[in-house]
Amino acid sequence: MPSPASLIQRSQATELEENLPSQTSPRVRRQEPSIALPAQITKAASKQAYYTIRLLADRDRRLDAYRAYAYFRWVDDWLDQPALAQFERVAFIRRQQWLVDGGYRGERPDDLIPQERLVVDLIQSDVEEQSGLHSYIRNMMAVMAFDADRRWRRISEWELERYTLQLATGVTDALHFFIGHEQAPSDAHARYFAAIGAHIAHMLRDTVEDLALGYFNIPREFLESRGIAPEDVESMAYREWVKSRVSLARGYFKSGVVYLDQVKSIRRRLAGYAYIARFVGLLDTLMREEYRLRPAYPEFKRVGRGLRMGGYIVANTLRRGHR
Repeated sequence: MPSPASLIQRSQATELEENLPSQTSPRVRRQEPSIALPAQITKAASKQAYYTIRLLADRDRRLDAYRAYAYFRWVDDWLDQPALAQFERVAFIRRQQWLVDGGYRGERPDDLIPQERLVVDLIQSDVEEQSGLHSYIRNMMAVMAFDADRRWRRISEWELERYTLQLATGVTDALHFFIGHEQAPSDAHARYFAAIGAHIAHMLRDTVEDLALGYFNIPREFLESRGIAPEDVESMAYREWVKSRVSLARGYFKSGVVYLDQVKSIRRRLAGYAYIARFVGLLDTLMREEYRLRPAYPEFKRVGRGLRMGGYIVANTLRRGHR
């Protein structure tokens, strides 16, 4: 993946032509760099996220959706740099927390780099009290702070569950904020189920890669009870744990689809189905491979996989009916 620094250098007018109206006022033209950077970072990091925002997000919130994704993608990539000392990670995340806290107090420091301006601009656009955007920013910052702290540390089951819930809450509240925001979301806890399942699957997919970076995605209670180390991914005990997580994720996906079937906004429903579909095939693969984890799963980035995912989304949408 290109580094954040290289992405800044490559932010060119190509993206602007895709995201700006044909008749662009001088005021909007002066803002072009802030439009180009978040779209560029998002597209380089995840084409699914990029096209979900471009095709499904409310037009008046599309820029902020790119900003929201791009900022935390940059924070995550920054924390994942292998050569960083722990004190550097802590100092970095404390500055980002300070920027967010200050942003909600109406403060805007003068020494912001372009990526930091993304979150400050995002906060300044958040005029709704207790909005889904506010939830996204606060929960995702908590997730990033936990990642900064947990490197080379065996985490507890409670910490793992809280981590997953914070991420799922942030992602889901952002989806409801940016897509179909004119229709109020349900207060039901079930709206978070799809994202919980996705995060469980996501952590399984990244387990081997995360090990190399010092992140352990399995709770210490399980390791201690089975007498294994975080690196023992080939052991039968570890594979039993993977099997239990696959089953748990499937249960959350099943309940998540039931909830999505009741969502009135077709665009929000499509985004939710796409989020689930992204990981359904991964769970099937893990089962076929007897719950052995690989360093990477490149097949889920291929065109054929995208077409199958599209079929899953369309099937669920047609089953529910258009609204």
